[in-house]
Amino acid sequence: MSATIYALATARGKAGVSVIRISGDAAFSVAEQLCSSLPDGRGLRLLKSADGIVLDQALVLVFQKGASFTGEPVVELQCHGSPAVIEAVQEALSKTGARMAEPGEFTRRALENEQLDLSQVEGLSDLIEAETEAQRRQAFALMDGGLTEKVEKWRADLIRAAALIEATIDFADEDVPVDVTPEVGALMDGVMADLEREIAGSFVAERVRDGFEVAIIGPPNIGKSTLLNALAGRQAAITSEIAGTTRDVIEVRMNLQGIPVTVLDTAGLRETADTIEALGVELARNRAETADLRIFLTENGSSESFGVAVQADDLVLVGKSDAGRADGVSGKTGAGLDRMIEHVTSVLGSRVAITQSAVRQRHRIAMESATLYMKAAQELIQSNGESELIAMELHAATHAMNSIIGRVGVEDLLDEIFASFCLGK
Repeated sequence: MSATIYALATARGKAGVSVIRISGDAAFSVAEQLCSSLPDGRGLRLLKSADGIVLDQALVLVFQKGASFTGEPVVELQCHGSPAVIEAVQEALSKTGARMAEPGEFTRRALENEQLDLSQVEGLSDLIEAETEAQRRQAFALMDGGLTEKVEKWRADLIRAAALIEATIDFADEDVPVDVTPEVGALMDGVMADLEREIAGSFVAERVRDGFEVAIIGPPNIGKSTLLNALAGRQAAITSEIAGTTRDVIEVRMNLQGIPVTVLDTAGLRETADTIEALGVELARNRAETADLRIFLTENGSSESFGVAVQADDLVLVGKSDAGRADGVSGKTGAGLDRMIEHVTSVLGSRVAITQSAVRQRHRIAMESATLYMKAAQELIQSNGESELIAMELHAATHAMNSIIGRVGVEDLLDEIFASFCLGK
């Protein structure tokens, strides 16, 4: 019998309505101690303490076992959202035998009761943290089982391939009427092609989760910090006529047309005898090289890179271009700013379009492992290797697939994943 837990499922602070969730085998009896009787589905009830004091009037929702988020009997109390009401109701609940939920405990129970798999839990976590439209879409697709459906298909194909190979083992002393290797090869080729696309898309998907990086680079006093401030809509970086004002990398996170972007203002690129400034220049070059996109601000619009290679999607613009020339931009007047933003969002938007369902490094590592096992199986088939060894490689690939959705080998991940959840989840 699972312990009955409760917690505030909405944000703390004043609100029109706050929701307190109760889950566990004794959820109904716990809730009845506050509202005397439970409605059939939903209904208004007075919430009272053990000594009969009215705490609030709440909308009470009842979820039967198997029909709730956690899979357990659940009652939700939709109370008035004042801190005093919430404190009083939770105080009353603490005297019923129920206990306060730990962070992520509701979701962990949903996983244990097979209401969600591990990839869906990760999607829920990402959805709670989503700040932009691209992040919301990606997180919801994961939570909605987009990756789960694919993994289940890959598993089924790998299990089918292993079963065909094992049939040759079972009938080793007899003539097997059909050569199974063509079908086994076709099944593995299909799974490997899918995994190749997923692995490639996972790198971009990680960027959607964490934010793309766009580096503004160029010589000192070319308008980098002013441009950053214009993008941020605030004084995020100090601007000055003194060359070398920016020594460190200044980061500003923003939402560009639904795409999460961290814009980097870097130290002016030049040769300098100042030790501190030289460190800033080196840091600027390093961050620019690893950024997803670079905006080069120059004096004359040439493609000089100041030691950083200009890549295909990068922008090379004339800085402090108040006259509004086509290849210029000015953070001071805003000239060319819209064109620059349009280019950045177009480039990053096209990358977002290739994202797949795998969004975390954990998913990618499992897929890469499965691919290696299948390649080993293919090599064994080509060299007429032992069927037992081929089957072992296929089972190992299936095991790697299982780890994505949490069927095996993920116990060490659970505490880390659920620690990021709030109490009400």
